[in-house]
Amino acid sequence: MRKILVPTDFSENAEKALSFAIRIADKTKAQLLMLFVYHPYINDVALPEYIGSLEIYKELEASYREKLDEAVALARHRGINAEGIWATGGTQPAILHTARQNEVDLIVMGRTGQGGFLDKLLGSNSASIATEADCAVLVIPPMAADADFNNIVYATQLEFDKKPTLEQAIGLARQLKARITFLKINSDEQLDIQSDAQYIMEMKESFGIASEDITIRNAQSVLRGLQAHCHQTRADMLILCRRDKDLLQTILNGPGLTSKLALATDTPLLVYHLKDA
Repeated sequence: MRKILVPTDFSENAEKALSFAIRIADKTKAQLLMLFVYHPYINDVALPEYIGSLEIYKELEASYREKLDEAVALARHRGINAEGIWATGGTQPAILHTARQNEVDLIVMGRTGQGGFLDKLLGSNSASIATEADCAVLVIPPMAADADFNNIVYATQLEFDKKPTLEQAIGLARQLKARITFLKINSDEQLDIQSDAQYIMEMKESFGIASEDITIRNAQSVLRGLQAHCHQTRADMLILCRRDKDLLQTILNGPGLTSKLALATDTPLLVYHLKDA
């Protein structure tokens, strides 16, 4: 891992996301890029032109720049190679553009921002960031315990060739000095297309994964099964692959109760992307 991007609005949960990102950067020796997206005043035709140039708007921009500089200085004080990035315009386009322009390997973002722009990200935009970004995306919920990543769960349906993402996940676990286990949830929401045994054999042969590190459990729904397993095993991180479209949509965009449960989860969610050959 070379570069990590952290969008921030300087809210409490954005600071929590930054704290997690600093830990990852420290263990992986990656560069940390902190992004603030400023929404400049847009003059309303019904208001005098000078309103946007009032001193209060200049002071507001200056205060945000100062906060960004302070966050970068704090990370550098902890030995992190950190850099601040100032952007303007739409939040989601700015995040995606910055990630692609800087070829980042991971985006870490807080799930809510107490009224700031991150509040909007875990509505429809969160799934967009997670699915449209070219890199992995780690979403930190507000209830996440402030601790190191020691116990990682990789959720898989055992139906796709996901060796590239498995390699990334296992490599990350090694860098974080964390244990990684693999979980398959059987439910009426997910249909089995091929034999689990064949894929499990390939996982063991390719990566030396032990049988005790692979769990298959039944649940009424995928989401409930994942949540129950993460709580029982005290998982610090849950990993999904973008190719599991139904699974990812269930977690991030599911309707009704499913969506509410997804928004209430207290386990950080890392979304990897399986790129087409």
